[in-house]
Amino acid sequence: MDIQLKRGLLDICVLAAIKNEDSYGYKIIKDMKPYIEMSESTLYTILKRLELSGMLTVRTSEHDGRLRKYYHITKAGLGRLEDFKDEWREVMLIYQFVTKEDSAK
Repeated sequence: MDIQLKRGLLDICVLAAIKNEDSYGYKIIKDMKPYIEMSESTLYTILKRLELSGMLTVRTSEHDGRLRKYYHITKAGLGRLEDFKDEWREVMLIYQFVTKEDSAK
């Protein structure tokens, strides 16, 4: 898979994982695991990129005596998810065109 496409899809997956509630790194990985495998180093790189682009915010809170970072999706992040849904419809039309001869066989 094209690396830029995969990178964009991983960003979308992370945004989707925190869409309904704030979350932290380990839980994000756990929630995504049935759908996609991601290493902690990859996740934290994505989280930092999304934070810098204004798609999420970070707050630190104490949990069991340790500090934990919680990630919250912003309006811009929610907008990116909606844009992705529109873009995906277009990708699916392209996929149908590309594979139409395959299904005719």
